[in-house]
Amino acid sequence: MSTPLASSVAAPALPAIPHDLSHTSANGAHPGDSAPIPRHVAVIMDGNGRWAAQRGLRPTDGHRAGTENIRAAIEAFAERGVRCLTLFAFSTENWKRPGPEVRGLMRILSSTIDREVRPLHEAGVELRYIGRLDALDARLRRKIDEAIALTRHNDRMTVCVAFNYGSRAELVDAVRRIVADGVSPDDISERMLSRYLYTSELPDPDLIIRTGGDQRVSNFLLWQAAYAEYLFSDTYWPDFDEQDVDEALAAFAQRTRNFGGRPANGQ
Repeated sequence: MSTPLASSVAAPALPAIPHDLSHTSANGAHPGDSAPIPRHVAVIMDGNGRWAAQRGLRPTDGHRAGTENIRAAIEAFAERGVRCLTLFAFSTENWKRPGPEVRGLMRILSSTIDREVRPLHEAGVELRYIGRLDALDARLRRKIDEAIALTRHNDRMTVCVAFNYGSRAELVDAVRRIVADGVSPDDISERMLSRYLYTSELPDPDLIIRTGGDQRVSNFLLWQAAYAEYLFSDTYWPDFDEQDVDEALAAFAQRTRNFGGRPANGQ
């Protein structure tokens, strides 16, 4: 789950996301389709290091391969009607990794922003970042702020990058802001607390995919995922392709989402 937005090597610009993404039905399906499409998909992009180890490569080579797959994933989800895609790129716990690996990831993120923001903007993608960005150096934070400002009014798809993100840290930050704002305990509700989260302007995820074979949530969107469907894929992130996207969306379409209630048939 330590994959910046795209690779540090040149790659073709992202093609424009089809205009018909705005013409989805209430449940997210394309007109004429019967299978529901999740409005918001979140991905724990895991398996880069193991992908590299299997090939006798360095961890940074795995991260590079993972980043080279991100634009293809954005295209695949967008073409299928997903309106919001959150990518878990770097967790608050990833600082524990070896220094050279962490520094390499920061360099990749910086160069990626330089190269990728303009084509994503031209494709109608809105970029957002969630996490404790104050831990990053000032130059990198400025690049992130500029990317957010440039793409703010795009509406074909929202791509949210979770960088230096941890769900427990997010909840602690939310509580601190609530206290700082002098909110009365009697006024605190689930809806109000949600407004203090990093994701306050995003819908809760409908589907969370973890690649790489592990089956754990890794401190990712714990509050927001209360009623999300989970899909664990054995595919390492660098190899996660359109077929994997289709299989994940097909599995989601087979789920019955009751949100704590009971289906109409009572079963």
